[in-house]
Amino acid sequence: MPRYLVLTELFLPTKGGTAVWFAEVYRRLSGKETHIVTADVPDAATVDATHPNTVHRISMRRVTWLRPESLGMYANLFFKSLWLALTHRFTAIHAGRALPEGITAWLVARLTLHPVVIYAHGEELTTWGHGGKYKAMRFALRHADQVIANSEYTRDALIKMGVEEHCIHLIYPGVDVERFRPGLPCDDLKVQISLRPSQKLILSVGRLSRRKGFDMVIRALSLLLKQGIECQFVLIGIGEDRDYLLQLASENGVIEQVHFLGHVSSNDLPRWYNACDVFAMPNREINGDTEGFGMVFIEAAACGKPVLAGTVGGTGSAVLDGETGLRVEGNSVKSVAQGLFNLLFNREEAEKIGYNGWSRTQVEFSWERVAEKTLALSLNMQPKNNEE
Repeated sequence: MPRYLVLTELFLPTKGGTAVWFAEVYRRLSGKETHIVTADVPDAATVDATHPNTVHRISMRRVTWLRPESLGMYANLFFKSLWLALTHRFTAIHAGRALPEGITAWLVARLTLHPVVIYAHGEELTTWGHGGKYKAMRFALRHADQVIANSEYTRDALIKMGVEEHCIHLIYPGVDVERFRPGLPCDDLKVQISLRPSQKLILSVGRLSRRKGFDMVIRALSLLLKQGIECQFVLIGIGEDRDYLLQLASENGVIEQVHFLGHVSSNDLPRWYNACDVFAMPNREINGDTEGFGMVFIEAAACGKPVLAGTVGGTGSAVLDGETGLRVEGNSVKSVAQGLFNLLFNREEAEKIGYNGWSRTQVEFSWERVAEKTLALSLNMQPKNNEE
């Protein structure tokens, strides 16, 4: 049985796709023999008590008076990881990102003769400029024994950074196909927002940030309503754009049709996917910040729903245009509105797209499939001798 030392700042109960990824994959690869070093966050004890891996919580907070601010975080991560690597027999060290985990994992691996694997998610590769932080990230990725790319977009970005192609392995994120599935009861959720039988429901899930394109959905909703199309829009998530989106909904006359739910319970999230007619996240790139994959697309697909995505970033790996969803120009309100109209009112085509998406999740995106690919990556892997 493989034994991993996993370094990841993002882990349950922290929200987000990356946190879910590590919690779901390593529980399927081994038990207490795998040790996860992660951030100490509120409500962590509840998760750790039932998680099959051994979880170590450390402080990963930046301290403003330190120079650099992350010095304490790196020290905590390094010494905890080094101690574990010296006192346990691990198959490999896996790092959740290049920074801070990857550079730390590389150093620990060099000192303890372990192979190291670093995950790359896409958006971090294009948003950190070309200064010291970028150079450190590039160093970690180029010196890793293997790098896991979450999409073809991310793989191509890694190659442009000088990561050797044979070291890059494409592994898509996954979805819990038992939890996210069609047929879940959701009538009570529709009652909660007073959705009438004649109205269509658009759903978005994700951090409320500009690149997700939720503002474009609000603008498109206004266009649809002006055309006499009855719709409501449910937005699940928190983030820095909440006030901006609220104001935008008010300015566009759709404040009564837009519902900001914040976080919802883990049981209700799959039911909201079931409640909607279409899932929408028409992402776009803003100053290099883009979507690396989009796990929410495959969550919606696993529930049999057609999805609307943008054309930039790595969403092409999550959404096959015209087959499991539509990809539209995220900077164009007209394109977003037309895409929503097509999915909402071409029922036969929308049902076909929803079925295709569901079928694809069963074959390619179950967490069991992701775990199999991750396991295969670690077999017979040896640390490479890179003395640059």
